[in-house]
Amino acid sequence: MTDDTITRGRREVRLRHLDQLWWREEGIEKRDVVEYYRRVAPVLLPHLRNRPFTMKRYPNGPRGPCFWIKDLPAEAPPWIPVARLPAKSRAGAVVAYPLVNDELALLWMVDFGCIDMHLWYSRADKPTRPDYVLFDVDPSSDVGFADVVYVAHILRRTLRTLGLESFVKTSGGDGVHVQVPVERRYTYEQTREFATIVAEALVIAHPGLVTTDRNPKRRRGVFVDTKMNGEGMTIASVYSLRPRPGAPVSTPLRWEELRENVDPRRFNIDTILDRIRYAGDLWEPLLHVKQRLEPALAAISG
Repeated sequence: MTDDTITRGRREVRLRHLDQLWWREEGIEKRDVVEYYRRVAPVLLPHLRNRPFTMKRYPNGPRGPCFWIKDLPAEAPPWIPVARLPAKSRAGAVVAYPLVNDELALLWMVDFGCIDMHLWYSRADKPTRPDYVLFDVDPSSDVGFADVVYVAHILRRTLRTLGLESFVKTSGGDGVHVQVPVERRYTYEQTREFATIVAEALVIAHPGLVTTDRNPKRRRGVFVDTKMNGEGMTIASVYSLRPRPGAPVSTPLRWEELRENVDPRRFNIDTILDRIRYAGDLWEPLLHVKQRLEPALAAISG
């Protein structure tokens, strides 16, 4: 069967070309990706719900070209809700961002060609107030994942010294994402400023190991990127498949699991569902923990 239809009440999604081979070496078809997202939906959807969603469309799977789409296309079902918000990238023009709030909307996105789920850091009811601060920790060409792990733990200890709890996940690539949940009272400018202060402190404390240099040709050491803390910026959600060899998944970890010998490639479409069955959603607390930045900023300013 190459096509299928899923119905919920009066709503339905037609899933097309399910036999498309999306990962050739791994033998993963489009139907496998649909089934993955159907099964992971109970833990994924709370992290997507009511967040403006940007579609990164791969019409022919991860081996082909991709296109970024912000407005919900006319061919989408009318029951997918949208958030009409001004986009800085369009000089303030209003964009109809889709909201992926339930299983059918999620499966429609997969059928449309969205392999990974890219969303805002804020929710549609308070679009200028992010829920968390992001530190994107990546290796430069001269270091490896073990160095990323080491710096991520330094970052965690620094944040704990400032009284802040943080959560870590694999990015699905070569690095990790460290997120600090905050109360929805800060602007993106404030969360970026805070992240920048912390990252620069790490550079001063660990010269040669940590860098914030945005030029890849000059960059050495572990890159702590804070620029993505900006309105309209997106991040691949936790539990997102990534369009890379091996079909990796952006996976939440316990901090004690993040060791220098861990291989991020082992967190993939074939392993994550079993992991969720025995560990649950390790990022579920991130949905509820809300922290203030003022005490941390006061401690930094000393």
